[in-house]
Amino acid sequence: MKKLLLLLLALPVLLVAQPKAGYYDAAVGKTDAALRTALNSIIKDPNVTSYKGLWTAYGTTDINPATGKIWDMYSNCLFTWQTDQNTGYTGPECTNYNREHSIPQSWFNQASPMVSDAFHVYPTDSKVNGIRSSFPFGEVGSATTNTTTGNGSKLGTSDFPGYTSTVFEPIDEYKGDFARTYFYMATCYAGKCESWSGGVFGNQNLGLTDYGKEIFLKWHRQDPVSTKETNRNNAVEKIQDNRNPFIDYPMLAEHIWGTKKGIPWSITSGVDALKIEFSIGPNPVQNTLNIRTDEHDMTCSIFDLNGRLLMEKTLSGTAELAVDMLENGMYLIKLTKGERNSIQKFVISR
Repeated sequence: MKKLLLLLLALPVLLVAQPKAGYYDAAVGKTDAALRTALNSIIKDPNVTSYKGLWTAYGTTDINPATGKIWDMYSNCLFTWQTDQNTGYTGPECTNYNREHSIPQSWFNQASPMVSDAFHVYPTDSKVNGIRSSFPFGEVGSATTNTTTGNGSKLGTSDFPGYTSTVFEPIDEYKGDFARTYFYMATCYAGKCESWSGGVFGNQNLGLTDYGKEIFLKWHRQDPVSTKETNRNNAVEKIQDNRNPFIDYPMLAEHIWGTKKGIPWSITSGVDALKIEFSIGPNPVQNTLNIRTDEHDMTCSIFDLNGRLLMEKTLSGTAELAVDMLENGMYLIKLTKGERNSIQKFVISR
């Protein structure tokens, strides 16, 4: 894991969405607390929909284009928008979906606008939503409850330093999504989040506790921004007129809480490292990953989430990569040419 974290620190991957020209200008040149304050001034007071209105919002913010179904980050179930929304009955997994506050609403006393801020209220399987309850996110050592769909979500005792009670661990594929959600909430609601309960938000680290800062930086680095997040960022902006800066520019988290504290942020921070442009598909993939790029004579490396090198070969331009020998799960693909490189994640699901 240490090798993986070093790799991701050196190679921040940006799938930059499309903020309006000048949207982040007020944050340029700022550092640390001043940077968080500048971002707060840009994204605060979102024009959120009503709590009921979230059901409608999910029709544009959370439909998986590959399936046409609700994109559930807690389970592998396929839900039809509106038809399968929970109207009062929660059955076994894959019965229906709820509006899940990734920051439990009890932590902020169900107050507005947080209670219906679409950036942190996701549609999720109702049963797993209930399993998560109001426990903080974390990494489970010994699980007391595993989701029946076998996707990796589980409840149990924390195995991450700084928190020793019960936590809910989401799927690896979405840990970065949730980390950037928490960074957004700690920034959009600066001045409020410091008093929220739950053991994650606080005064120690610009809105986060030591535990919150460390685990979400880890997840943020381990799970790069995906196309899903950039598309959702754009869709939510159309509803509530603000964006998640940590999706647009992931390196912001390092400038506020991580390795680049004290270094002024700029629009190009982290972008210069993204030297090789490439796309992959399908994602999830079964047996053959298509790599599309105009670059030639590159080294292609595949890593698992523990940083182990599983595969390496030379590629030249657009190519097909056989991945049928790899098990189901999430992996990282890195393209390197001299000092130029970039990295993306992909999922194998058969």
